[in-house]
Amino acid sequence: MDEKKFLADQFETNRTHLKAVAYRMLGSRTEADDAVQEAWLRLSRSDAGEVANIGGWLRTVVARICLDMLRSKKTRREESLDLPVHETIADTKVSANPEREALVADSVGVAMLVVLDQLGPAERVAFVLHDMFDIPFDDIAPIIGRTSEAARQLASRARRRVQGKPEIPAADIERRKTLVTAFLAASRNGDFQALLSLLHPDVAFMPDAAALRLGDTGELHGAHAVATTFNGRARGAQGAFIDDGFGFIVHIQGELRIAALIAFDGDRISRIEAIADAGHLQRLEYTPFHH
Repeated sequence: MDEKKFLADQFETNRTHLKAVAYRMLGSRTEADDAVQEAWLRLSRSDAGEVANIGGWLRTVVARICLDMLRSKKTRREESLDLPVHETIADTKVSANPEREALVADSVGVAMLVVLDQLGPAERVAFVLHDMFDIPFDDIAPIIGRTSEAARQLASRARRRVQGKPEIPAADIERRKTLVTAFLAASRNGDFQALLSLLHPDVAFMPDAAALRLGDTGELHGAHAVATTFNGRARGAQGAFIDDGFGFIVHIQGELRIAALIAFDGDRISRIEAIADAGHLQRLEYTPFHH
C-alpha cells in the first residue's frame, strides 16, 4: 500500500470522530467540516513515517485548528446553530471510550451548544476534549498552550458554567483584583512584610522555559522565597484578567512580553505561573484592570 492511500485510509477511519470533536468545539457543521478538511491537508503534506499515532495526531491538529478559529472570531456567530443537532458522535473503531461518546451523542443538543458558545476559546477546548472525549490534561495542555494544571482549571471553570453553577461573586472578583493590585504595589515599593502577608505559606512560583531565560529565577516554593524574588520588582507590571482568571502582564515597547497567572487560596496568593513564550502569549486573552 503506497503512503498516499495509507494516509487517506487512516483519515477516513478517523473522519467521523474528528467531525464530532470539531463540531462540539465550533457549534457549526460547516465550520467543523472546514477544520477537518484542513487537518487532512496538513496530514497529506506530512511525513507519515514520523507519526506514531495518526488518530491522535489528527485530533490534536483539529483541536488546534478549532482553537485558532474560535480565537479569530472578533464577534459571535451571527447565524443560528446548524440543525439538526444530534449526530453520530464517534467512530467506535477509533474511540477510546465508545459507550461514553454514545452517551454524549444522546445528551448534547442545542442548549449545550448555546452554553458552550459562552465559554472562552481555551475553556471550550479544554472542556470538550476532557469532559466529552476523555482526553488527559497532559495531552490537552500543549494544544491550548498551558500547563496541565492550568488546563484542568479551565475545564473545571467551564464545567461549572455548563452545569449552571454560579460564577465567582462580584465581591470575590473585587477582592482578588485588590489582592493582585496590592501584591504588585508591595513588589514595586519593596515592602517585604506586605508581600509575605499576601502570599500563602506554600505559594509556588512556576516560570516557563522562556521566562527562565529572561531572568535567573527558577521554580520557587514558599512565601519567603517568592517574596524575596518579587521584592522591589514588578515596576512595569499591570493587573489583568487573563483567560477569565487573574494575574498581571508586562509590556515592553508596546509588546506583551510576560503574563503571570495567579491562583488563590482564600485571601492569599497560592500560585504564580509566569509565561513568556511568544506562542503562548499570542493565545492568551487578557483585559487590564481599570484604574
